[in-house]
Amino acid sequence: MRAQRTLRVGRRGPVRVSAGLQHPFTVGLVGTLGVLAAIVLGLIVTSLATVLTYVGLALFIALGLDPIVRRLQARRVSRPVGVVIVFVLILILVVVGLIFLVPPLVRQFISLVQFAPHALQDIADQQWYIALNKSLGETIDLDAIANWLRSAAADPKVWAAITGGLLKFGAGVIGGTVGAVTVLILSIFFLASLPVMKQGLYSLIAKRSRRGFVELSEQIIVSIGGYVSGMVILAAINAVLGLIAMLIFGVPFAAILAVLIFFITLIPLIGSVLATILVTIVALFNSPGTAIAIAIYYLIYMQVEAYILTPRIMNKTVAVPGSLVVIGALAGGTLLGIIGALVAIPVTAAVLLIIKKVVIPRQERAA
Repeated sequence: MRAQRTLRVGRRGPVRVSAGLQHPFTVGLVGTLGVLAAIVLGLIVTSLATVLTYVGLALFIALGLDPIVRRLQARRVSRPVGVVIVFVLILILVVVGLIFLVPPLVRQFISLVQFAPHALQDIADQQWYIALNKSLGETIDLDAIANWLRSAAADPKVWAAITGGLLKFGAGVIGGTVGAVTVLILSIFFLASLPVMKQGLYSLIAKRSRRGFVELSEQIIVSIGGYVSGMVILAAINAVLGLIAMLIFGVPFAAILAVLIFFITLIPLIGSVLATILVTIVALFNSPGTAIAIAIYYLIYMQVEAYILTPRIMNKTVAVPGSLVVIGALAGGTLLGIIGALVAIPVTAAVLLIIKKVVIPRQERAA
């Protein structure tokens, strides 16, 4: 069955076009197969979510370590040797961390479990807590809340529920270790073969468009690498200086808090704020003066980080507006959890760079 002919007016005059669907069954079948293929592809991606997450995380780590390897290459060190040097240093840091950090962390965690009920009782006996309880006693029963927290902290079932049970917790530790080793191995392969991977990708682009694509890709790679390495450096500085400040002010469980601070501050935009709140709350176990002192330290540090450290360390990254940082972090966290929130900012920066270098110039030429 042929559809009616329609008339289209072109630049060279009227042109008759015969448009129609001669085989509607074939078109419907092809459309149905396309939908089924999309569903199957979605199921495959969902099943491979963990593997894809490992690959994406390893690629970001490789891009974050690539600037270090490039600096070694600038000093006449071959890339394979530079990759070996970088990962040997990382391995040394991991081994040193396992030897010197894990035992005190385990001891402090055990002390935390034993100390929590008594710490809550100590807080309830402090004068500032008694005064606050009297001022809020008519609206909020702080004694009831404290009693509930003390009973919960002393209940082994609560700690078992928090950890998800020993078996589940052990399986999680084993799974996390296997995942970390897998990501590390993939990172080594990606970092060593990054130039070959880039050349293979560039060869797929048409020659007339290859030069612009290569320039844009290199800018994106440099931006992502600078962001990843910069965030790790800033998190390490925050954790080390925070550990020193907590030891000076007498904040309990400083080692555990320093490790938590390192990972929390990797979260864009709100990581430093969350770390400040966490440390201040724990400092209350010592005294209100300790909490105020450590809070003042972190307020000062956040200003130094925002206006001095970040501009110097992140000078090779693409600036991302704060609103897009929030939107990107929320979207990435919703899709992939913490890892999604971490990679959302460099992905957003890459999209902004593409819009700036490709979309806007095309719109200007079209105008």
